[in-house]
Amino acid sequence: MDHRSAQKRAVEFLYPPIEPFDQRMIDMGDGHRIYVEQAGNPEGRPVLVLHGGPGGGCSPAMRRYFDPAHYRVILFDQRGCGRSRPYASVEDNTTWHLVADIERIRHLLGIEDWICFGGSWGATLALVYAITHPERVNRLVLRGVFLGTQAELDWFYGGGAGRFYPELWGRFVAPIPQAERDDMIAAYNRRLFSGDHVEEARLGRIWANWENALASVQTEGVPGEAPSEYARAFARLENHYFTNRCFLDDDGWILRNRREIQHIPTLVVQGRLDMICPPVSAHRLTENWAGAELRIVPMAGHALSEPGISAALVAAMDGLRV
Repeated sequence: MDHRSAQKRAVEFLYPPIEPFDQRMIDMGDGHRIYVEQAGNPEGRPVLVLHGGPGGGCSPAMRRYFDPAHYRVILFDQRGCGRSRPYASVEDNTTWHLVADIERIRHLLGIEDWICFGGSWGATLALVYAITHPERVNRLVLRGVFLGTQAELDWFYGGGAGRFYPELWGRFVAPIPQAERDDMIAAYNRRLFSGDHVEEARLGRIWANWENALASVQTEGVPGEAPSEYARAFARLENHYFTNRCFLDDDGWILRNRREIQHIPTLVVQGRLDMICPPVSAHRLTENWAGAELRIVPMAGHALSEPGISAALVAAMDGLRV
């Protein structure tokens, strides 16, 4: 099955497309303006959708995991990406800025607490936000868990995943001289922030294509070509966050502070064959946590659009309607 067929199957599980009933730009007061939208039922149960990356941006498809008659769905483009401005900017752009942005959005929308729904980096941000503001989160629904640790970065940018896709790993490392390949994140950082816009875009596409190629178990490693400006912004933001270890105080920050969210009911949907965020992180997060459930989806990778992942997430949100 090719990637298009997999996406077509995934759509079968989703709700029909819905249009936002509210779209706005929120000035954060420090040079950043954040795009926020709401869809579904204005009086429904609030759910905050946190996109991946960092730098991925939200999309209309992300609204389709929720019954629009029951949920008030809130999405926003995180700093530097999507419709937020300035585009591709890493100035005043850290995990803690994003946590503060979420709180500002919640306050402006008059929401007391909400479900946090996020995958990959979106799961990381949901966990950090919940640990920081546990009284504002009534449930977590996560997918493809990334804990922001050095071991996870080493896996994906240090050659671990490359052992399964050596030809694609070869394309990823090709622009980097052999002497710099011991730290691919640092090597790309020097080039993604060189000041040469054309070169940044070229390297950004290579960075983004490496991740895109491994997102779905159905792709057999065939890379897609990311649009130039999107790829530049995506790569710069991811690299900025990963260079700074996601701005967390220590390598095991989320697991060390998990006690702060032990009371929050949590569901994790995880692809068994996730090459970007392997299941070990989801297992570590949920083990010995009575209030957490880990659902492993067989024959599924990392992407939100994987049929098994989509089906599990829609079923989970439908189950919360009662």
